[in-house]
Amino acid sequence: MGLKERLQEDLKAAMRAGDEPRKTAIRMALLAIRMAEVEAARPLTEDEILKVLQNEVKRRRETLAELEKANRPDRLAAEQAELEVLLSYLPQPLTREEIEAMAREVIAEVGAASPAQLGEVMKRLMPRVRGRADGREVQEIVRRLLSEPSAGS
Repeated sequence: MGLKERLQEDLKAAMRAGDEPRKTAIRMALLAIRMAEVEAARPLTEDEILKVLQNEVKRRRETLAELEKANRPDRLAAEQAELEVLLSYLPQPLTREEIEAMAREVIAEVGAASPAQLGEVMKRLMPRVRGRADGREVQEIVRRLLSEPSAGS
């Protein structure tokens, strides 16, 4: 079962259970997916659906930060509940150690020995971590590894 179908089934279950935060979060995610499909003029791939969900998670986190600044505890709990629902559909994020291990593996494959080869390493590494790690964090780790005196050896 694809991610979109899973969302649709979970929406039905949330409606039957009367789970408002879950129902709201899933409806908004499905709407965002539908809008992206209309924009692309075709059904989205699983990776594209995952990107839409990641954008929805990012949007919720930004909203949470704004609500905290505005001192709106009445909306914070609902927004946090929706965020948790969306996070349950994303793959488990990689730890820094896992990213570093994968980065070392790619550095060895590429034979990279200096920060000048960052782009080549990132090009090979990002498809492996897509959806499970933040690109900035990955780049920071790769840059640090390539700057170490023992890089590539």
